[in-house]
Amino acid sequence: MVTRVREDAQGVPAGIVREVQNFIAGSWQAVEAAGVAGARSATEPVYNPASGEVIARTPLSPASEVNRAVVAASEAFPHWSALPVAARTDVLFRFRGLLAEHVEELAALVTLENGKDLKDARGEVRRGLEVVDFACGMPTLLMGETVRNVAQGIDNVSYRFPLGVVAAITPFNFPFMVPLWTLPIAIGAGNTYILKPSERTPLSALRIVDLLQEAGLPQGVVNIVNGAKDVVDGILDHPGIKAVSFVGSQPVAEYVYRRGAAHNKRVQALSGAKNSMIVMPDADLAPTLDTVMSAVFGNAGERCLAGSVLVAVGEIADPLVDALTTRASAMKVGPGSEPDSELTPLIRESHRERVRGYIDLGEQEGATVAVDGRTPPREDGFFLGPTLLDHVTPEMRVAREEIFGPVLSIVRVKDLDEAIAFVNGSRFGNACSLFTRSGSAARVFRERAGAGMLGINVGVAAPMAFFPFNGIKDSFYGDLHVTGKDGVRFFTENRVEIMRWFS
Repeated sequence: MVTRVREDAQGVPAGIVREVQNFIAGSWQAVEAAGVAGARSATEPVYNPASGEVIARTPLSPASEVNRAVVAASEAFPHWSALPVAARTDVLFRFRGLLAEHVEELAALVTLENGKDLKDARGEVRRGLEVVDFACGMPTLLMGETVRNVAQGIDNVSYRFPLGVVAAITPFNFPFMVPLWTLPIAIGAGNTYILKPSERTPLSALRIVDLLQEAGLPQGVVNIVNGAKDVVDGILDHPGIKAVSFVGSQPVAEYVYRRGAAHNKRVQALSGAKNSMIVMPDADLAPTLDTVMSAVFGNAGERCLAGSVLVAVGEIADPLVDALTTRASAMKVGPGSEPDSELTPLIRESHRERVRGYIDLGEQEGATVAVDGRTPPREDGFFLGPTLLDHVTPEMRVAREEIFGPVLSIVRVKDLDEAIAFVNGSRFGNACSLFTRSGSAARVFRERAGAGMLGINVGVAAPMAFFPFNGIKDSFYGDLHVTGKDGVRFFTENRVEIMRWFS
């Protein structure tokens, strides 16, 4: 029974299937079926997307496992929250050092269970590291405010306090980075923490906990409960959990927000996206082409900041589409472990079929299939070829719905006003990019485009860790966003004190 996965990233002998366990109160624990003593829970297979082979099995824990984790986290909270903030960040500094030592191993593990190429996986690990760096500044981030003598002899002070036990529910597409969007900030602020990683990609989370233990984190401060909907509902319903952070699809994000809020929890739910890239006639074609290709096809399009719609303005459309067609048609499709692979596999066969169905739909709606990736270019793994859908119109579903795959919908418009009107007509508001050499166009775009994260000549408009990941509209449910100072505020409560001394 494997709980440590250091060797997995370096290659496990064929046929070895890892049995994933929960991590509660500082120890790895097998999961029993609900109400059946001694019987193991049902499991979800974890695949290597590049080969289709089963590499692990995730237990589908019952909701009772959530309660066990809450008990452990609640018992750890008084001591952990009472530690000086510098003592908590000492653990984070050691953790950060261990992560830096193991970047290559961690990236290989991400590639193994998620399928993305090693370059993207290294980038994911480093973006997670950035949040740990940010959280190491918690002594400053937790500073309150003071006003002396607000009235005669009276002072006013504010303090930030941890909430208690908090939880995060994270997706398959960034199995290392997204847990670190919340974990270091939450525990650095003095909370204790429960993580439910995606049942499709649990291995990176296990390794995170291994390194936290090595860094000296006390038992019970961080716990992992693996599973699916039963665990999600257990987290949302449990009265001992004060806040929940979620990243995933729009329907589930709305469900998490509504159910968590109904149980009096603080909830941030990062949702779906349909990100447009507006290309102006004055754009520098060569670097724009490189950037668009990366934004569309990186991580096989399985990311919430993927560029999924190209809005071509005026006369740039034909040369841009011609160049994209040439580049996409020549892409090397292959495993993320191969350095020359340009398009990696999707996470599951069921998801590949879903994406293929959207390509069929686009063709039925009247789009031109300029590059057709529906025929798998390889027999192994869950691969799909790159696809370009040209002459897409705003009312088509392929222009409006999140596909989450290597498919680019191309919408042609006459000017920037029409492009922004298309963007603002979307129910989603995660990110949008503009490619131009015009400062005037960039200013108009900044003022009017309805998205929470904007890029100027940047395809993936991901903010640094000290800024919030700032989706709006149906791309986010809640108030305070993940990462940055919003993340600190989300995992703390503000208490205001007013005082005077009669002596």
